[in-house]
Amino acid sequence: MAKAKTLYACNACGASHNKWSGQCGDCGAWNTLVESIEVSTHKRAGFAGKTGQSQIRLLDDISAVAEARISTGISELDRVLGGGLVHGSVTLIGGNPGIGKSTLLTQTLALLADKLPCLYVTGEESLQQVSLRARRLGLSGKNMQLLSETCVETITTLAMEHKPRIMVIDSIQTVYTESLQSAPGSVAQVRESAAQLVRFAKQTNTALFLVGHVTKEGTLAGPRVLEHMVDTVLYFEGDQGERYRIIRAIKNRFGAVNELGVFAMTETGLKTVSNPSAIFLSRHETPVAGSIITVTREGSRPLLIELQALVDDSHSSNPRRVSLGLDPNRLNMLLAVMHRHGGIAMYDQDVFINVVGGVRVSETSADTALVLAALSSYRDKPLANDCFTFGEIGLAGEIRPVSNGQERLREAAKHGFKQAIIAKANMPPKNDRIEGLKLIPVQRVSELMEAAINLD
Repeated sequence: MAKAKTLYACNACGASHNKWSGQCGDCGAWNTLVESIEVSTHKRAGFAGKTGQSQIRLLDDISAVAEARISTGISELDRVLGGGLVHGSVTLIGGNPGIGKSTLLTQTLALLADKLPCLYVTGEESLQQVSLRARRLGLSGKNMQLLSETCVETITTLAMEHKPRIMVIDSIQTVYTESLQSAPGSVAQVRESAAQLVRFAKQTNTALFLVGHVTKEGTLAGPRVLEHMVDTVLYFEGDQGERYRIIRAIKNRFGAVNELGVFAMTETGLKTVSNPSAIFLSRHETPVAGSIITVTREGSRPLLIELQALVDDSHSSNPRRVSLGLDPNRLNMLLAVMHRHGGIAMYDQDVFINVVGGVRVSETSADTALVLAALSSYRDKPLANDCFTFGEIGLAGEIRPVSNGQERLREAAKHGFKQAIIAKANMPPKNDRIEGLKLIPVQRVSELMEAAINLD
C-alpha cells in the first residue's frame, strides 16, 4: 500500500504547500502551515447509504428510536453522560494533571469489564503502573484488557481482532499516526489520530473515551476541531488539592449540556456524592457578615451554594475586584447597579467574591445573592442563617425572574431554609406555596436591600 502524501496547509488562507516554511507564500502569514494528509478526489465521497448511494429522506420517515444506554455503575458519571454510555459514542475527558481522569476511567472499566469486553490503551504509563493503580483502588481487573501502545494503526488493528465494546485512549496527545511525519502531540497528529479513532468507533459501534490534556489557561489542548469531532466533552473542574471533584458536560449529543457530577476523592478512588448541596453549605454556627445562600441550576437539578463577599477599604488608587466562581465582568456591572439604583458606592473599596466549594456559576440567578453578600460585608451586618435568595438583576435596577423557581424553592426548603427573597414574578400561586417557607417578593434593587435589612 502506497504511503499517503503529506501537504502543509495554511490555517489562514487554506493554501497548500509541498514543504513546510515559516511563512505562507500566498497570504504572507507566519507560522500557519500545518501538516495534513492529501486526500485524492475519488476518496472525497460522502457517507453512502446501504445501496452505496446517498439518498434524501423525509424527517417523518426516519424512526426516532431512543439510543440504548450502558450504565457505567457510577451514578454521577451516568448523569453527565445523559443516562449512560451510548454504543458508538466518543467522549472526550479533560482536566488538570492529577485531578482524577485516569482514576475515574480505570474504575469505570473495572466495573464494566464483568459485563462487556473492555480495553484500556495507555500511552503515558506502563502496564505495571496501571495495574498498581487498580490494586491501590481495590479494583478487580481479571476481565479488564490492557494495551501499552501509541501508534493509532496498531491500536485499531488489535482492537479489530479483540472487538472491545468499550475502549479508553489515555491520552490522545500521546497517540500518533504513521501517515504524518510530525511529532506526537502536534496539531496535525492529534487531529488525524482522533479522526481515525472516531471513524473506528462509529464503524465498529464501540464506546470510546479519549483523555485530553489541558493548557496553562485551563482549556483542552490541541485543535478546537477535536471538540467538534467527538459526541461528548466532559471537563474536570476544581483543583487537585481539593477533596471534591466536579465534572461538567460542556457538550453532549445524547443528553443535556452543563450537567454536573460531583465526586469525592478518597483513598479508594472517586466516590459519588449523592447530596451535592450539603458540601457547598458551610452552615455557620452564628450568622456571618458577607455570606448568603443561593440556589443555582446545574443541568437537570437545583444546587444550593454559599456565596461569600469581603468588602474592605482600598489603600490604592485602583480598588481590586476579584471574583472566584463568578464572571468578573458581572461583578463590576452589579456594583455599578448598586451605586446607581441602591445608593451604595464602593468605588473606594476592595471587593472579593468567592463561591464556596470551587464550583463555577454560569447563570444569572446568583445576581441577588452577590448584591446582598457585598452589602452585608460592606455594612458588617450578617444576614439571617435561614434565608436564601435567587434572581437576575437588570441594568435598570429591576429584579427579573429565573427559570424553575418552584423547583429551587423546594430544594432549599428540603434543607431547612425558612425565608426566601425572590423576584415577584417568581412567586408561586397560593395553593402551590410550600408550608413553613416565608416568601419575600421584590421588584427593584432598593426593595431587595430593604428586605435584607428587615429580615427576622
